[in-house]
Amino acid sequence: MAYSYDMTHFEQQLLDIVTEAKLSFRQKSRNLALAADSLLPLPLVSAAVSDAMTAGFICDMLEGHAPYKPRYVLPDYERFLELGSDYLELSPATDIDEALNHLLILYHHVPSVTDLPVFLGYLDGLLLPYVDGLTEGDIYKKLKLFWIQLDRTFPDAFVHANIGPSDNIICRVLLRIDAELKQIVPNLTFMYDPDVTPDDLLRQVTSNICECSKPHVANFPLHQATFNDTGFGIVSCYNVLPLGGGANTLVRLNLKRLAEASADVEDFFTNQLPHYSSLMFELIESRTKFLHQQSGFFESFLITEGLIHENRFAPMWGVYGMAEAVNCLAATEENTGSYGHSIWQNELGHKISASLSDIVKRTPVRYGLNNRALLHSQAGLSIDEGVTPGTRIQYGCEPDVIEHIRAIAAHHQYYSSGISDILTIEETVKANPEAMYQLCKGALSLGLREFTANVASNDLVRVTGYMVKLSDIKAFNESGSRKNTTILGAEAAEKTGILERKPRVISRELEAGFSQ
Repeated sequence: MAYSYDMTHFEQQLLDIVTEAKLSFRQKSRNLALAADSLLPLPLVSAAVSDAMTAGFICDMLEGHAPYKPRYVLPDYERFLELGSDYLELSPATDIDEALNHLLILYHHVPSVTDLPVFLGYLDGLLLPYVDGLTEGDIYKKLKLFWIQLDRTFPDAFVHANIGPSDNIICRVLLRIDAELKQIVPNLTFMYDPDVTPDDLLRQVTSNICECSKPHVANFPLHQATFNDTGFGIVSCYNVLPLGGGANTLVRLNLKRLAEASADVEDFFTNQLPHYSSLMFELIESRTKFLHQQSGFFESFLITEGLIHENRFAPMWGVYGMAEAVNCLAATEENTGSYGHSIWQNELGHKISASLSDIVKRTPVRYGLNNRALLHSQAGLSIDEGVTPGTRIQYGCEPDVIEHIRAIAAHHQYYSSGISDILTIEETVKANPEAMYQLCKGALSLGLREFTANVASNDLVRVTGYMVKLSDIKAFNESGSRKNTTILGAEAAEKTGILERKPRVISRELEAGFSQ
């Protein structure tokens, strides 16, 4: 349609959104809201922070100029089911139908950076009290309908559920349903505890990975030790946060840019890392101050009914570009090895992670968990070009899967709010699922906080931590997608090289440390 008058840039932006045929009604509504948010001024920061953001050293993760909701929220769903809600006019749940209905209602009122819930709770623990007297067939039918409704109602791959570590009928049935439906929603983490989880349940979990690249497998004892009495949940991609709280913001540091600005390794540690870390903390304080003091979020019914607590929120202190940073710093020392393949480079990476952890642990923040931020290996954005997510090895450069795990395992001890490495396994593993089981147990025994694997022939794959279907990406340019995150997967495939991951055959899983 032709227009006879000039429009401002903002007006044109709005018109482009409302006339984009590939966007659904709800996708247009969200994009219009983001456009309006972009007109607001950023929370006040110094010129040094602003310059660092413009130059690409630090990033606010596109959370919006006026943070009026936390990035991730993890309500106490158990309390909600037991007590009901005055605000939502719901009595306590008394059976499985009421429990599922209550949860679906509350999910619509739990915000996040995506406007959709990123944490659905420990579903087996939540639902077990309500299945007495039901047959497995009854449970299967109800949970399958629930699983389908989640995917159709919340079409966003950052919606995330937890199950485990105990063996129970809900856990088993949900694993069965997830393998059958192969949906992107919900993303799923199984909590593994070697003292609690039976081997045959873990085998079902790793067989599921062979079928649909889900679930993540989390090292439950490691996470439990980190969060102690507050409890924790895993949300969105693989983000580990306090139950009854969450993440008020996530900012990230581009280690690649820091390395490029460094004269050598000593300059990196002595000057660049401390300087830009201080700017990260300034940005965190500015954004969280607005959220906690001005937005009004912490006066919502989620607070007044005890479903979340303000003191259980913490900033996520993210980093990415470790691979490029290490390789760049190695070049200043005339070292020709590469990250993931060289002992020297790998140890330098581990030293960087240890230094980051020390900085975060000794620096107070006003709105943190025990007045501290949480270190996070950030999975990147779909628009990142030439920089690898978190502490991962560069796509297409991955070594043998066992050496891959050994190269990155030492990083995991430092990243309390989440770290993930995606192993891409050749499809022959489907004929030998025991290999996936042994690989998973071995990786967790070496200290990985999380085991995550794609199987090369599966349509359902992980991008950075969230799920997409390759068939959806293929069709997206022509017809769009009802799933909000397909566009992110399509961008990532085009710009970040995620499809260049090398599928590896699991051939050494019985080596020492990988057999149980």
